[in-house]
Amino acid sequence: MPEEFSRQSVIDEEHLKILSVCYMVSAAISAFFSLFGLMYAGMGAVVNQAIKNAPELAGNANNALPPGLFGWIFGVFGVAFFLFSMTLAGLKLGTALCLKKRKGRVFCMVIGAIECVGIPYGTLLGIFTFVVLGRDSVERLFETSASGAGMAMP
Repeated sequence: MPEEFSRQSVIDEEHLKILSVCYMVSAAISAFFSLFGLMYAGMGAVVNQAIKNAPELAGNANNALPPGLFGWIFGVFGVAFFLFSMTLAGLKLGTALCLKKRKGRVFCMVIGAIECVGIPYGTLLGIFTFVVLGRDSVERLFETSASGAGMAMP
């Protein structure tokens, strides 16, 4: 029995290391794709500037919407997308660190559930997160780490 326990412990440690690395890669990808939001915000600023500097159009009197609204929509969407993606990247990075330190099992599972929305790779990462963190042996690892950390604090 002790040999099997030791083997399972090694497997759990390796799976947690792999999950941690996968979450770091996923965080980096999310941070990279957040730059597209800044691109949209820049496009909105360029459109606003172009409309501001353009001569008055003859048929503009009949339009109910101001011409600069299109640029503002681009800009607001871009900034919102950037902030959302960077928040998601930060949460994924936090999950990677929690997995490495064996803390915050519930937090890791919540982020794994959110990660399931990102088809196809996020879904796989989320499912593997549930499979690994759902094991009793991994749950004990997180509990041992949490109780050990509590004792170390004065």
